[in-house]
Amino acid sequence: MSTPRKPIPPSRSRQRGAVLYIALIMLILLALIGIIGAQVSSMQERMSANYRAANLAFQRAEAFARSNETCVETKVNRTGGACVVDVDPYCDSPIDPDPVSWANKQDMSKDGAVRVRSIGKCIAGNTALGMGKKPESEDANPIFQVTAYATDQEKGINASSASVVDTIFRP
Repeated sequence: MSTPRKPIPPSRSRQRGAVLYIALIMLILLALIGIIGAQVSSMQERMSANYRAANLAFQRAEAFARSNETCVETKVNRTGGACVVDVDPYCDSPIDPDPVSWANKQDMSKDGAVRVRSIGKCIAGNTALGMGKKPESEDANPIFQVTAYATDQEKGINASSASVVDTIFRP
């Protein structure tokens, strides 16, 4: 009985090392995927930090507006309380008549600001009342415009985002 012959391995001179090249290409691709993943993760982290700062600024501005609405309601209903709020009685305020120009003049280094205007007579259609003149009697239709400005940080230190909330309030 004859024994089967073993196949002769190819000589080393004919081997080309293709596996080495394929492994190196795969390592380079994996490294690029890792770098891209790190960049995407970093970008998403910055985006979420910016979203958080803007959301905090909005929430603080809304809190300022709501607390001043409560003070105005206390003042209108004469129920007392420790609130102090300055109400601009002019229909057309000579200083910053619209909320956008008022907000643009606010300083981010300060904690927050609120402006309250009485606009009931302005929108009631009373033609005898001239724009920019102070109302002479108590308003039977009290409607107020409350504009609040706040940043994402208390006292405005290192603030990165600011927000303005403009509401129409009727007590």
